[in-house]
Amino acid sequence: MNSLKNSVRLVGNLGMDPEVKTFDTNKKLAKLSLATSESYKNDKGEKITDTQWHNLVIWGAQAKIAEDILKKGDEIVVEGRLNNRSYIDKDGNKKYTSEIVVNEFLKVSSRN
Repeated sequence: MNSLKNSVRLVGNLGMDPEVKTFDTNKKLAKLSLATSESYKNDKGEKITDTQWHNLVIWGAQAKIAEDILKKGDEIVVEGRLNNRSYIDKDGNKKYTSEIVVNEFLKVSSRN
């Protein structure tokens, strides 16, 4: 059951091309946004779509693969862990963010 602790699996569409940064050690970091949507009908019978946006972080060799094959609009499946952190913005304010640190991903389809 330890493998289930802090485990996240999502299926959605990329909202951007990977934003890749290479560090001095040649280690790569890819940042992406993923949209997941659910649809339901309201009391009036109208179809409502609720979209949630998720920040993805991919490190190392997986980041290089993401850089090479992923594009905005692609449908992907990700597996990883939820990470919450804080940082100081350029104005000196403390900000909080949540992100999915991706262990594995699979490209399901491309949007042309």
